[in-house]
Amino acid sequence: MIVITGATGALGGATVEHLLKSIPAERIGVSVREVAKAQHFADRGVRVRHGSYDDPAALRDSFEGAEQILLISQNDSDVDGISLHHNAIEAAVAAGAQRILYTSHQNVRDDSPFAPAHEHAATEALLASSGIAWTSLRNGFYAHSLDWLLGPWQQTGTITGPADGPVSWTDRADVAEAAAIILIGQKAFDGPVTLTARHAVTFDDIAAAAAKLTGRDISRVTTDDEQWLADRIAAGTPEHVAQMLLRFFHAARNGDFADTNPLLAELLDHEPRTVDDLLADRLRG
Repeated sequence: MIVITGATGALGGATVEHLLKSIPAERIGVSVREVAKAQHFADRGVRVRHGSYDDPAALRDSFEGAEQILLISQNDSDVDGISLHHNAIEAAVAAGAQRILYTSHQNVRDDSPFAPAHEHAATEALLASSGIAWTSLRNGFYAHSLDWLLGPWQQTGTITGPADGPVSWTDRADVAEAAAIILIGQKAFDGPVTLTARHAVTFDDIAAAAAKLTGRDISRVTTDDEQWLADRIAAGTPEHVAQMLLRFFHAARNGDFADTNPLLAELLDHEPRTVDDLLADRLRG
């Protein structure tokens, strides 16, 4: 059995949908905080059990009989994510899982300006010492994050933000499909693997792409870090969230998200979606 955590979220849910296209539903289990929200999977024969990273006993029950477990990384900046991931890894080991897959992030390291990188690096260290096989899916920065980083560019004609750097913006749906392919594939991917789009682009590149798609003059405006931070907070963004977003720009300037890898395209057997695709979707929507 393959058990997917966070299956009522976008990434976990999409992974389950891909699995259902390839293997029988009875070989799939989901571990979710709210069982009722996964009823649509239960109706199709998927095993649905309650599981929460802060409830080790529930996790062990939800992982029962799992050969592989996909741990979707937690995304709450207000909690101790390393401890929560530790609970999940211990529960997977106790349940007798043979392999853990974990959704990490490209270029994780302890000294990154981008705080989530520290949590991912610590979790990978826990996996390495867990005693069972593990795969860390070092996903590229999810492209849908641009929805709140680019601002209201369609209305203003400007893409405003601090100085940035190239980022291999990667479609979350592509990563979900790749995770399912790895889970059911015959090849074992041991340790970290990087899954990114083909190209890394800057906000200047994105502004040029937006201008081409719209036929309008879309300009890139670079702002002072502190002014951008103050404007974000004044607009209602919680300060700790605004600070985290600013550190994304710092990391991008360092080239932390610039690397690309062909593996995602190889797994999908087609080209991953691009930022241009995302912009076109938004214009149609």
